[in-house]
Amino acid sequence: MAEPAQGPGDGRAAGVRFQVVEVTGPSMVPTLYHGDRLLVRYGAPVRPGDVVILRHPFQQDLLVVKRATERRPGGWWVLADNTFAGGDSTVYGTVPEDLVLARAHLRFRPLRKDQRSPLGVLGWAASAVRPLSAERSASRRLRAR
Repeated sequence: MAEPAQGPGDGRAAGVRFQVVEVTGPSMVPTLYHGDRLLVRYGAPVRPGDVVILRHPFQQDLLVVKRATERRPGGWWVLADNTFAGGDSTVYGTVPEDLVLARAHLRFRPLRKDQRSPLGVLGWAASAVRPLSAERSASRRLRAR
Protein backbone atom coordinates (compact mmCIF):
# COMPACT_ATOMS: atom_id res chain seq x y z
CA MET A 1 0.00 0.00 0.00
CA ALA A 2 1.04 3.57 -0.45
CA GLU A 3 -0.03 6.50 1.64
CA PRO A 4 0.62 10.17 0.96
CA ALA A 5 3.34 11.36 3.33
CA GLN A 6 1.95 14.88 3.20
CA GLY A 7 -1.60 16.02 2.64
CA PRO A 8 -4.76 14.21 1.58
CA GLY A 9 -5.92 13.09 -1.85
CA ASP A 10 -4.05 11.75 -4.83
CA GLY A 11 -2.06 14.93 -5.49
CA ARG A 12 -3.82 15.85 -8.71
CA ALA A 13 -6.62 17.97 -7.28
CA ALA A 14 -4.33 20.85 -6.35
CA GLY A 15 -2.25 20.53 -9.53
CA VAL A 16 0.64 18.79 -7.76
CA ARG A 17 2.53 16.63 -10.24
CA PHE A 18 5.06 15.18 -7.77
CA GLN A 19 4.38 13.85 -4.29
CA VAL A 20 6.14 11.83 -1.60
CA VAL A 21 4.25 8.72 -0.47
CA GLU A 22 5.09 6.18 2.22
CA VAL A 23 5.09 2.44 1.56
CA THR A 24 3.17 0.29 4.03
CA GLY A 25 3.18 -3.48 3.95
CA PRO A 26 5.45 -6.16 2.48
CA SER A 27 4.04 -6.66 -1.02
CA MET A 28 6.99 -5.05 -2.86
CA VAL A 29 9.87 -6.63 -0.89
CA PRO A 30 12.78 -6.82 -1.91
CA THR A 31 12.42 -3.66 -4.01
CA LEU A 32 10.52 -1.64 -1.39
CA TYR A 33 10.19 -2.12 2.35
CA HIS A 34 7.62 -0.95 4.87
CA GLY A 35 8.47 2.67 5.73
CA ASP A 36 10.26 3.48 2.47
CA ARG A 37 9.32 6.77 0.84
CA LEU A 38 8.68 7.16 -2.89
CA LEU A 39 8.83 10.24 -5.05
CA VAL A 40 5.96 9.73 -7.49
CA ARG A 41 4.78 11.68 -10.50
CA TYR A 42 1.07 11.78 -11.22
CA GLY A 43 0.06 11.38 -14.86
CA ALA A 44 3.50 10.08 -15.91
CA PRO A 45 3.52 7.57 -18.77
CA VAL A 46 3.80 3.98 -17.59
CA ARG A 47 6.01 1.33 -19.18
CA PRO A 48 6.19 -2.37 -18.42
CA GLY A 49 8.37 -2.85 -15.34
CA ASP A 50 7.55 0.50 -13.72
CA VAL A 51 6.54 0.73 -10.07
CA VAL A 52 3.15 2.45 -9.98
CA ILE A 53 0.61 3.82 -7.51
CA LEU A 54 -2.96 2.77 -8.27
CA ARG A 55 -6.39 2.70 -6.75
CA HIS A 56 -7.40 -0.80 -5.70
CA PRO A 57 -10.00 -2.00 -8.24
CA PHE A 58 -12.42 -3.26 -5.57
CA GLN A 59 -11.69 -0.72 -2.82
CA GLN A 60 -11.01 2.56 -4.62
CA ASP A 61 -10.33 4.57 -1.47
CA LEU A 62 -7.22 2.38 -1.01
CA LEU A 63 -3.98 3.30 -2.81
CA VAL A 64 -1.55 0.45 -3.53
CA VAL A 65 1.92 0.19 -4.99
CA LYS A 66 2.64 -2.58 -7.51
CA ARG A 67 4.76 -3.24 -10.58
CA ALA A 68 3.06 -2.72 -13.96
CA THR A 69 4.22 -5.75 -15.91
CA GLU A 70 2.14 -5.83 -19.07
CA ARG A 71 -0.45 -3.72 -20.87
CA ARG A 72 -3.45 -5.89 -21.71
CA PRO A 73 -6.88 -5.24 -23.17
CA GLY A 74 -8.73 -3.40 -20.42
CA GLY A 75 -5.70 -2.00 -18.59
CA TRP A 76 -2.49 -2.99 -16.83
CA TRP A 77 -1.48 -6.33 -15.37
CA VAL A 78 0.21 -5.50 -12.05
CA LEU A 79 2.18 -7.78 -9.74
CA ALA A 80 3.67 -7.57 -6.28
CA ASP A 81 7.43 -8.19 -6.17
CA ASN A 82 6.89 -10.37 -3.09
CA THR A 83 5.37 -13.61 -4.40
CA PHE A 84 3.93 -14.45 -0.97
CA ALA A 85 2.11 -11.14 -0.42
CA GLY A 86 -0.48 -11.40 -3.18
CA GLY A 87 -3.08 -8.69 -3.65
CA ASP A 88 -2.27 -8.09 -7.31
CA SER A 89 -3.68 -8.88 -10.76
CA THR A 90 -3.59 -12.59 -9.99
CA VAL A 91 -6.45 -11.77 -7.59
CA TYR A 92 -8.32 -8.90 -9.29
CA GLY A 93 -7.31 -9.11 -12.97
CA THR A 94 -6.28 -6.18 -15.12
CA VAL A 95 -6.41 -2.70 -13.62
CA PRO A 96 -8.13 -0.07 -15.79
CA GLU A 97 -5.76 2.68 -16.96
CA ASP A 98 -7.73 5.40 -15.15
CA LEU A 99 -6.96 3.68 -11.80
CA VAL A 100 -3.19 3.85 -12.41
CA LEU A 101 -2.43 7.25 -10.90
CA ALA A 102 1.33 7.71 -10.71
CA ARG A 103 4.73 6.26 -11.49
CA ALA A 104 7.43 6.00 -8.82
CA HIS A 105 10.74 7.56 -9.81
CA LEU A 106 12.81 7.44 -6.65
CA ARG A 107 12.92 5.38 -3.46
CA PHE A 108 14.49 6.65 -0.27
CA ARG A 109 14.68 5.10 3.14
CA PRO A 110 14.43 7.19 6.31
CA LEU A 111 17.34 7.20 8.73
CA ARG A 112 16.74 4.68 11.53
CA LYS A 113 17.47 5.44 15.19
CA ASP A 114 20.27 2.86 15.28
CA GLN A 115 22.06 4.63 12.39
CA ARG A 116 23.19 7.69 14.35
CA SER A 117 26.91 6.83 14.45
CA PRO A 118 29.12 8.33 11.71
CA LEU A 119 29.57 4.88 10.16
CA GLY A 120 25.82 4.23 10.32
CA VAL A 121 25.05 7.56 8.63
CA LEU A 122 27.60 6.82 5.89
CA GLY A 123 26.04 3.42 5.28
CA TRP A 124 22.59 4.96 5.12
CA ALA A 125 23.75 7.69 2.72
CA ALA A 126 25.25 5.11 0.37
CA SER A 127 22.06 3.05 0.14
CA ALA A 128 19.13 5.28 1.10
CA VAL A 129 18.30 6.82 -2.26
CA ARG A 130 17.78 4.68 -5.35
CA PRO A 131 16.13 5.47 -8.66
CA LEU A 132 13.31 3.12 -9.65
CA SER A 133 13.33 2.21 -13.31
CA ALA A 134 11.97 -0.64 -15.38
CA GLU A 135 15.44 -1.52 -16.65
CA ARG A 136 17.01 -1.77 -13.17
CA SER A 137 14.31 -3.80 -11.51
CA ALA A 138 15.16 -5.96 -8.53
CA SER A 139 12.18 -8.09 -9.38
CA ARG A 140 12.47 -11.33 -11.28
CA ARG A 141 8.66 -11.52 -11.71
CA LEU A 142 8.23 -9.25 -14.71
CA ARG A 143 6.41 -11.86 -16.74
CA ALA A 144 2.66 -11.80 -16.24
CA ARG A 145 0.99 -15.10 -15.44
